[in-house]
Amino acid sequence: MLTWGILSWIILGGIAGWIASKFMGTDAQQGIGLNIVVGIVGGLLGGFLLSLLGVDVAGFGIILSMLTAIVGACILLFGVKAIAGRR
Repeated sequence: MLTWGILSWIILGGIAGWIASKFMGTDAQQGIGLNIVVGIVGGLLGGFLLSLLGVDVAGFGIILSMLTAIVGACILLFGVKAIAGRR
């Protein structure tokens, strides 16, 4: 069974991935599944990068967590576009 924590990761990850794909212009190439994956991985990436800068990410509220996921997803999509563009 899915717990509320995992379900909220999926929902917020999907929203963050969708918003990031709109910013990065990749929305037409992505479906909901890829938006969820990009959002969740983006959240992990954003949290990791903030922790490297010494920011305590554990105490973030829902708004700052969402912004972290969106920025992380944008960085992820930028990197994917940069690598895919070289081929």
